[in-house]
Amino acid sequence: MLSVLSPKTWPFSLEWLPESAHLVGGNVRDALLGRKADYLDLDFVLPEGAVEVARAIAQHYRAGYVLLDGDRQIARVVFDRATVDFAKQVGDRLEVDLQRRDFTINAIAYHPHTATIIDPLHGCDDLRKRLIRMIAPENLKEDPLRLLRAYRQAAQLGFVVEPDTQATAQRLAPCLAQIAPERVQAELNYLLGTAQGTPLLKMAWTDQLLSIWLPHATRNSLDQIAGIDRATVALNASYPPLLAELTGWLKDQQKVSGMGRSWLRVAKLVCLMPPAAGMAEAELWRLKYSRLEVQSVLTVIQTLPWLEALATTPAPRKEQYQFFRRVGSSFPAVVVLGLAHGLPLRAIAPLIERFLDPNDPVAHPIPLISGRDLMKALNLSPSPRIGELLEAIQQAQAEGDISLRQEAIDFARRYSGL
Repeated sequence: MLSVLSPKTWPFSLEWLPESAHLVGGNVRDALLGRKADYLDLDFVLPEGAVEVARAIAQHYRAGYVLLDGDRQIARVVFDRATVDFAKQVGDRLEVDLQRRDFTINAIAYHPHTATIIDPLHGCDDLRKRLIRMIAPENLKEDPLRLLRAYRQAAQLGFVVEPDTQATAQRLAPCLAQIAPERVQAELNYLLGTAQGTPLLKMAWTDQLLSIWLPHATRNSLDQIAGIDRATVALNASYPPLLAELTGWLKDQQKVSGMGRSWLRVAKLVCLMPPAAGMAEAELWRLKYSRLEVQSVLTVIQTLPWLEALATTPAPRKEQYQFFRRVGSSFPAVVVLGLAHGLPLRAIAPLIERFLDPNDPVAHPIPLISGRDLMKALNLSPSPRIGELLEAIQQAQAEGDISLRQEAIDFARRYSGL
C-alpha cells in the first residue's frame, strides 16, 4: 500500500500544487510511523495563494469548497474520501510556521515535488523515542486545548508525554477554562473511546486537566473506567454479539473519523458524572453533548440500580419486561457498567441471553395486534386508552399468559370490562 506521502494516493494531481507547497501535520507523522487511514486528511501550507489553489482544485475536480478563514487564508476542499486543507504559511519561512505548532512530531514537513523531509525541530527523533514533546510552553498557552491533545495523541500513538511537557500541562491546566466545550468534548471522546485511552485519561485527571469540565470525576471514577475495559474483555470472550452492540454506533450517528458515539463511551462517561441525574444532565449540557447522548447517559444512571437488583434477586418475567422497556438500546452500556461495579457475569447472563435473542418475548416482544385492529375488534374510538390496552397486552405476552392474536383480543376485552 502506498504511503500518504505519495501523490498517487491523493485525490488530485501533484501538478496543481505550486513548488512552494508543503504537506504538514499529523498526516506526515502518521506516514512516517506507517499508520494507515481509510479516510485521507491532508494539510498543506503555502507562502501565498493558498485559497486560490484550493478554489482551483475544487473547481477542476468538482469537489466541495469551503473558505474556513478568510483573514488567515485557510480553505478546504472536500472529496468523497478525502479532506484537503490549504493554509497560508505563518511567517516568512516554513521553519517559522513549524515552530508555531504544538509538538515536535507534528512539526515535520514534506516537500512532495522533491520527496524531501524537513524536520528543523527533530520530530523524527521523538518519533523514534515515542515521545510527545512540546515545542514551547507559549505554544500550548496560545491554544490550551493542546494540553489535552498531548494526552490524547499519546493514547492514540502509544507514546509517552515527555516530563517537561507534562509539567507544563499541569501548570497551564486552568487555561482550559478558555476553551470552547465542543473542542474539549472531542478530545475527551477520543480518550473514552479505547482501552488505550484509559491510562492517559487517568493521567490527565491526576494532572488536573479534567477538574474544570468534569469536577465530579474522582480516582474511583477512573478505576471504574478501567473496570469497564476489563469487562469488555470478558464480554468478548463470552458474548461477542453484545460487545459488538457495545462498541457500535448510536442510532443517529455514523462512524466518521473515529468520532461516532458508542455505548462504550456512554458507559465510561457515566463514571465521570455525579450520581444525581439532574447534576449529571447539567454537566453534559455544559459540555455540549447531544440530546441523544444526554438521554443515554441518564438512562444508564437510572437503570443501573435496577440491573443490580435483578442480578441479586430472581425476578418475575413482568419485572424483567419492565426493565427491558425502560433500558431499551442502552442495555449493553448498563451491563458493562454493572460488571465494572462487581456484578458477576453469571448473574447477568440470563438477561444478556434475552437481549441477544430477537425473538425473546420479554426483551423484544413482537406485538400480537395493532391499535387499529384492536379498535376494530372491540369497536373502540381512538383515545389514550388504546395505548394502555396495547401495553397491558404486551406485558401479558411477556409473562407468557397470551401468545396468539385472538388471545390478545380476548385479554383486551376482559381488561376493558367489555
